[in-house]
Amino acid sequence: MIKRHNPIFQKMQVRGVLQKCSTLWASKVHQGYPNRILRYLSTNAKPELTAIRYKTQRGPYSTITDEHVNFFEGLLDANRIITDPEECDGYNIDFAKTVRGKSRLVLKPKRTEEVSAILRYCNENRLAVCPQSGNTGLVGGSTPVFDEIVLSMKLMNKIIETNEMAGILTCEAGCVLEDLDNHLANFGLMMPLDLGAKGSCLIGGNVSTNAGGLRLLRYGNLHGNVLGLEAVKANGDVVDCLSDLKKNNTGYHLKHLFIGSEGTLGVVTKVAIQCPPLPKAVNVAFLGLNSFDNVLKTYHLAKKELAEILSSCEMMDRLSIEVSTRNLGLQNPLATSDGRDHDFYVLIETSGSHMAHDEEKLTAFVEKVMEDNIVQDGTLTSDITKIRNIWSLRERISEGVLHEGYVFKYDVSLPLPYFYKVVEVLRERLRDPRIVRISGYGHIGDGNIHIQVSIPKYYEDIASQLEPFIFEYISELRGSVSAEHGIGFKKTKYLHLSRTPSEIELMRQLKLTMDPRGILNPYKVLYPINSLS
Repeated sequence: MIKRHNPIFQKMQVRGVLQKCSTLWASKVHQGYPNRILRYLSTNAKPELTAIRYKTQRGPYSTITDEHVNFFEGLLDANRIITDPEECDGYNIDFAKTVRGKSRLVLKPKRTEEVSAILRYCNENRLAVCPQSGNTGLVGGSTPVFDEIVLSMKLMNKIIETNEMAGILTCEAGCVLEDLDNHLANFGLMMPLDLGAKGSCLIGGNVSTNAGGLRLLRYGNLHGNVLGLEAVKANGDVVDCLSDLKKNNTGYHLKHLFIGSEGTLGVVTKVAIQCPPLPKAVNVAFLGLNSFDNVLKTYHLAKKELAEILSSCEMMDRLSIEVSTRNLGLQNPLATSDGRDHDFYVLIETSGSHMAHDEEKLTAFVEKVMEDNIVQDGTLTSDITKIRNIWSLRERISEGVLHEGYVFKYDVSLPLPYFYKVVEVLRERLRDPRIVRISGYGHIGDGNIHIQVSIPKYYEDIASQLEPFIFEYISELRGSVSAEHGIGFKKTKYLHLSRTPSEIELMRQLKLTMDPRGILNPYKVLYPINSLS
């Protein structure tokens, strides 16, 4: 049965039966954790030090002294220097609590000139630096491994210019993604990037990791949307590529060196980004299916039938949805009275300029997939509140799974025929009673799946069963070991599975040219860091 939150659906024919569609959602019965899991949960526990867990050797860097701290105190206000160990831990540990460094110095610049002075001094004194934005990544790219100085970009949060006519926003790297989106809405514009972590991630970190997100299917990645940027090299030199021209074919496109380089080639300080118009009509369909083959059929048909208005197509399996409903108490609008879930769910969003036109297209699409028995159940809405509630089921999965203890989170790309196969293979391989769940969800529209293996706490023997197997398996299927979160620290050993030797060698040459002393985000992307001169 299709549930429709719009009067147009009150006379819609579905499978030949005239149905009056309810606007009420069936709520899912909240189910608590088994006692065996609750015993292990401890939200305040600190993860083991990264250097110890991953048996990493410290690079040839200086140790921070009082003399170094005195220099930074002369450069920054006292309230922009953090040395208290407990306060530093907020910057040493990632949001998922899987990695932990031991930095005892956090610097918070407000201007590009301060970033330049900090890096110049660090380069001269061979002090390692870990640039950090919102710290919402999955691969340990934004947290220290040892005692690197954390360069927090949170205070560089000014919007410099909003060009309403051209649809271009210029801002500092520390602006929160959601704040930028809210600002642009006043001008009838929107950010081309949307992430589940939009309330805390920073645009500079998004650019530095070439973040993908929920609507890459419609708006593309940041390599295509960033018009220009400003960055500071390891020696303090400022590279001004802050052009806002949409066509500027003059020599090397240097901005692309910094997009996706994860802070290893330079620190992004300002960004100029093109912003599409805010859609006048947004509709969401939430569909329940009984097989992954039907998920693929739904996506294939959506591309053809919805075409220019299709803005997002997300897939979630049953165990992923359970993370949001059981762990966070969210409601599944397709839950039955006995609490049963579908095996798979697809969330489709359309964005356009004419509500009646878009609703008609989406209605026809959903009717077709249901009449063909591709989809078993569905709900459609254009109501803003209900759209947000449905999106919350998808966006908060990453948050909800943290309630289960330690989570191995994998962000990978796979050819669509094998998109979900990796989850099935892992379930067959890991038959361990300590595992709470193995689930998969992600951006079916661009081949990016997020795999989550949750356990009550970190077990090294389970980790060894997962890695390197999962990355080697993905490589054999001609996938990528990282789709949108980068390589960071956790995947340096597996870069060769997705990049050729010639590509990696050129990366090393670029690193040696732009950061010859290797002070910028060491232990990240390229492995091992000690090979640098």
